[in-house]
Amino acid sequence: MSGSATSCEECLLIHPSCAWCAQEEFGRGRTLTSRCDLSQNLQKRGCEARFIEYPTSSISVLQNMPLSSKGSGLTQYGVVQIMPQKISLSLRPGDQTWFGLQVRQVEDYPVDLYYLMDLSLSMKDDLDTIRNLGTKLALEMSKLTSNFRLGFGSFVDKNMSPFSYTASKYKLFPNCVPTFGFRHILSLTDKVDRFNEEVQKQMVSRNRDAPEGGFDAILQAAVCKEEIGWRKEAYHLLVFATDDVPHLALDGRLGGLVQPHDGQCHLNDENEYSASEKMDYPSLALLGEKLAENNIFLIFAVTKRLYVIYKDFTALIPGTTVEILDQDSKNVIQLIIAAYNNIRSKVELSVWDHPEDINLSFTATCQDGKPLPGLRKCADLKIGDTVSFNVSVEARSCPPRGTDQSFTIKPVGFKERLEVSVDYQCDCGCSRTAQTNSSICSSIGTYNCGTCHCEPGYLGARCECQEGEASSMYLSACREAEGKQVCSGRGECSCNQCLCYESEFGKIYGSYCECDDFSCARHKGVLCSGHGECHCGECKCHAGYIGDNCNCSTETSSCIADDGQMCSGRGNCVCGRCQCTEPGAFGDTCEKCPTCPDACGTKRFLSANEVCLICFSLSPSLPETEEPGAVLCLYKTDNDCVMKFTYSEHASGQSVLTALKEPECGGGPDALMVLLAVVGSILLVGVVLLAVWKLVITIHDRREFSRFQSASNPLYKQPVSTHFVETDFNMYGKSFNGGVH
Repeated sequence: MSGSATSCEECLLIHPSCAWCAQEEFGRGRTLTSRCDLSQNLQKRGCEARFIEYPTSSISVLQNMPLSSKGSGLTQYGVVQIMPQKISLSLRPGDQTWFGLQVRQVEDYPVDLYYLMDLSLSMKDDLDTIRNLGTKLALEMSKLTSNFRLGFGSFVDKNMSPFSYTASKYKLFPNCVPTFGFRHILSLTDKVDRFNEEVQKQMVSRNRDAPEGGFDAILQAAVCKEEIGWRKEAYHLLVFATDDVPHLALDGRLGGLVQPHDGQCHLNDENEYSASEKMDYPSLALLGEKLAENNIFLIFAVTKRLYVIYKDFTALIPGTTVEILDQDSKNVIQLIIAAYNNIRSKVELSVWDHPEDINLSFTATCQDGKPLPGLRKCADLKIGDTVSFNVSVEARSCPPRGTDQSFTIKPVGFKERLEVSVDYQCDCGCSRTAQTNSSICSSIGTYNCGTCHCEPGYLGARCECQEGEASSMYLSACREAEGKQVCSGRGECSCNQCLCYESEFGKIYGSYCECDDFSCARHKGVLCSGHGECHCGECKCHAGYIGDNCNCSTETSSCIADDGQMCSGRGNCVCGRCQCTEPGAFGDTCEKCPTCPDACGTKRFLSANEVCLICFSLSPSLPETEEPGAVLCLYKTDNDCVMKFTYSEHASGQSVLTALKEPECGGGPDALMVLLAVVGSILLVGVVLLAVWKLVITIHDRREFSRFQSASNPLYKQPVSTHFVETDFNMYGKSFNGGVH
């Protein structure tokens, strides 16, 4: 299985099950590559166990403090929401290993909430609404945490053309303050009355174009930690309230701003953004990076017409949610509470500084206890719940010597993290006792791990030959089998050994030059699909890929539908893609199926039943929800009543139903009215038929009478008859032709 390895290090890279025998006399009379084999095979052939090099991957837990149960009354370790906290990995390339970690959303965890508001002119009514927000919001948040702080900031846009009015006549606009980029007004504080006081002082401003400069403000609120007052031991919530779209990176070039944003804090002594007219707007990638660095959950509170736009932003910025804000911000407290509960109901892992030569795959075990391969998040959690993740790790190759590798796993928005340090088992232990110019190697080579590594120009098991020496005896030793080409036609035989040719396509190697690293199966022209290593004509796939050409991914996250089910429950995940098995189903996750039993028909049985496994409150009237994914269903019951309900799906696949308290039932039909309607219909049909019959008879009679009048009597003769006689005579010298009557 390993006929290509001529050294211990090469042997270890071929496959994680390969071992190397470093015993001196082992392999005498055999090729060098016979030293590389399965450990049990080497021992059967006489290699002592103490000479077998067979390293395996291992894990050491360096820090493992217990999880906290509450955020208040901190232990000697502080709040711990992830366990373990530090581990060390020793990885052999190709050898897959795994470790577990647990995450818990602790109860009564401190919360810092910074309210960032758009103060353009169109938000004037919203500003009036939130003037007493602090007291009401603190009261509601006190039900969720005993340690709550509130801050406030505002933004408009860059005070330069073409984003704002710059002419002097616009700067003294009544009831408006001059345009500004971002202004930090109140640092995070538990004195909520101060929030009300500061908001009372605020006045709206104006800008020229529709988009706002909100992303400038978000970045400053995230990176100016000292000025804003973010605490280390707290959830960081940043509420972003606006009624329009934001400017994005490169928009600043319209105003001549070509310098990209540097991601740094630029607040002056007046707590205003001082680089507004110097740097471009930040990109979505930069925003996501800085929000994640500072463990900030961003809540987009936007009007209904902007929901879809900001929903797309949440897919690009981890740890963000979007909620619909009423035109006058009347629902802002309910919005914040709902967003907070949504954030606290899920855990999602992120990986920082992921080394390129390490494959990671996750398996989540959420509250139902079922392992979910390919997933790194859990939803529908309650505060205090603990979830587990198994992380599979595999090193694909060996980095340059002396390279230290490490990466970090942290839940999105959490301060706590798991730090992972990595070292690689790429060197054999026997290499540490290598002997240069050893007598075993004719004093012209290095004895290392049972073999001689000869100086240039020398060959042989003991460096006993010089290059170029050849004989028929040597040639027979360079054939893999009788009748085959010397060195497989891809090398020269010298001193009982094959010297393989160099190739522009890759490396040719092996005892008989029978192997190479470029003749494996390809996919779309890429060797081993780019997901494996080519060893002697066979693809050795990286973790997470299978198949002859390693083109089949075992990752299943791309097959998870929006409802949390694998391929929407209508197919199987094969090579990272859904193969729909339900007739009529299609789509990336088999989510579309016109011929399948529709969701309304499936869910209505739950509404019709009196007993539910999970009880829910029935509202007296159907709420007019605009929540994306919610479906309105209607069906008729056996009592001729119309039942209405809405349903939506959680990420776990559970259904949430909202139904009317009473179905709409019409009165029974009036029997007399039904009878009269039937009799009247019969009479009307009879009258119509008689009228048609009378019309047909009348038309027929008129045609017959007309035919009678036009006919002649053969017995009747007229009293006067007329005859014509042909004559021809000349009168007065003129000729005349005619007739005489």
